[in-house]
Amino acid sequence: MAVLTAAYVEWMRTRNYSEVTVKDRIAILRYFATWCAERGITQPSEVTKPILERYQRWLYHRRKANGQPLSFQSQCDRLSGVKGFFKHLAKTNEILSNPASELELPKVPRRLPKHVLSVSEAEKVLAQPDLGDPLGIRDRAIMETLYSTGMRRKEVAALAVFDVDQDRGVVMVREGKGRKDRMVPIGERALLWIEKYRSEVRSLHAIEPDPGALFLTAWGEPLALMSLTDMVRRYVERAQIGKHGGCHLFRHTMATLMLEGGADVRHIQEMLGHADLKTTQIYTQVSIRNLKAIHTATHPAARLERKAREVGP
Repeated sequence: MAVLTAAYVEWMRTRNYSEVTVKDRIAILRYFATWCAERGITQPSEVTKPILERYQRWLYHRRKANGQPLSFQSQCDRLSGVKGFFKHLAKTNEILSNPASELELPKVPRRLPKHVLSVSEAEKVLAQPDLGDPLGIRDRAIMETLYSTGMRRKEVAALAVFDVDQDRGVVMVREGKGRKDRMVPIGERALLWIEKYRSEVRSLHAIEPDPGALFLTAWGEPLALMSLTDMVRRYVERAQIGKHGGCHLFRHTMATLMLEGGADVRHIQEMLGHADLKTTQIYTQVSIRNLKAIHTATHPAARLERKAREVGP
């Protein structure tokens, strides 16, 4: 099992799979191999469909240290990794047939974003950084970028100085999810904050050799992902709007507000960098403003004024 797993990992790397995907797959297969070894299974050829179904039931009943079960998304991820491994083994004739070919994965519920900001709430969060502090200007520029573009935190952290095109009003996202590049439009206000940060703040923190990242820490280093999350979460909590979240909160907000403003869902898909339109369409369920207006205009009990006229003096 270990030898063929190592060969599979090498195969993924030679096909230019992202390192994140490779590391995730290594962890998933080690988890599965440990489970197999505890049951005396050491060869992939010994794995059958009933054994995989037994592993699937074990994942379902598995409890984490806090007593909570694995989410169906986690179960699906682990089973998908195992399926990919056995598909590769069958394709390379390491095993006679693929025991996972007909393994049915659990259905993963598509959940709506827990929190989405209104325009006024977003403005309140954006107003939280102390602009008398150079890092406050940096933080405002980061949040304006998140709000305007809907970029992932990893994509914002990876932005280089010259990825922002002021003249064309676009940002180049390099190697986003799935290692795909894309161009994303960015608003004038966000561009002004980025320019203010670049001209007044970045030079204070940049040290030689300059890493080239747009947003830097006070020590001249590129921002860590958790630092970005903690920063945004802190400002959201400070705004006291009754909502919580980090960088993805602005991503959800951008998509929802643009849809409510009349943007086509396929344009949102392109901005967010979603490979599948179904992933983007979840925001059409969050974009409730137009449906609310129709409900108010057509439902007989939706407006108090109408009810009051029917009741009379």
